[in-house]
Amino acid sequence: MSQQVDHASNTSSAVVPLRGRSVVTLDDIPMTQILDLLDRAAYIDTHRRQVAHTCDGRVLATLFYEPSTRTRLSFETAMLRLGGQVIGFAGAQLASVSKGESISDTLKTVSNYADIVAIRHPKEGAALVASQAATVPVINAGDGGHMHPTQTLTDLATIRARKGRLNHLTIGLCGDLTFGRTVHSLITTLCRLGHVDFVLISPDELRTPEYVLERIRSSADCTYRETGDLNGVIGDLDVLYMTRVQQERFFNEDDYLRLRDTYILNADKLRSARPDMAILHPLPRVNEIAVEVDDDPRAAYFQQVRNGMLVRMALESALLGDELPGYRKQKEVAA
Repeated sequence: MSQQVDHASNTSSAVVPLRGRSVVTLDDIPMTQILDLLDRAAYIDTHRRQVAHTCDGRVLATLFYEPSTRTRLSFETAMLRLGGQVIGFAGAQLASVSKGESISDTLKTVSNYADIVAIRHPKEGAALVASQAATVPVINAGDGGHMHPTQTLTDLATIRARKGRLNHLTIGLCGDLTFGRTVHSLITTLCRLGHVDFVLISPDELRTPEYVLERIRSSADCTYRETGDLNGVIGDLDVLYMTRVQQERFFNEDDYLRLRDTYILNADKLRSARPDMAILHPLPRVNEIAVEVDDDPRAAYFQQVRNGMLVRMALESALLGDELPGYRKQKEVAA
């Protein structure tokens, strides 16, 4: 496929400031602002010293009601690298929710301590409740099987870094497409950019929800096809987004054990893939990507981890209204 111009990057609409708002989903964030966040992240990556005091004196609260390693540490490291500080908890058993406190009351309380909040919760809609109760910006760090906006920003940054564009791509999403909130968020946002062909690869029990399929159908220039055969489509893909089968989303242990090994990406399968295909994974992995794939130049999932920190640095500073030193001047020169 010949390189296409990313039409969204040519948009001339003014960037609307994000200062003071919450981010529960990317759906109501203008695409110009999403692309600006990706540009901010790229700027931060090459100007680490210049931005190291952007958020001096700020406090981030990380309220994680379910286990997380990468996402929580990414949010916290992002604030620390911007010069701020971090408070919070990891695990509902460590919070007053174990005493019966509501999310709303927790956020009203924490708003007195912190300038910005990142919340992860197993229940869909919890982040919205939190944002309505808080008096400071709230970032959804994942709510049940619903949305995960900062992972989507991470994925977009990684795809753009690897492919040079975010449209005119064939993107395969493989594994748990029912409960995979990262998949749902990514598809929804890519549909706004347009000109993406989705290949949805899953067992019948873990197919993409109808509301996500309807979102693709409602986009005039996006298409999708569903299949259970990774081997049969891997050669068509510009990007392969692997996901794990999430044990914590299953009520029946037997169902989980039966489905967890449905797709395992290894060196043998990659022989049929394009030499420049990008392999993404939101992590953690279980065994759906063999360790031998880590050394393949197409593996981009640890690059995603780095990009996740950068986009969260961009988002946290933008929501706080703390300007990145030198960023606007560089944008004006580039324009």
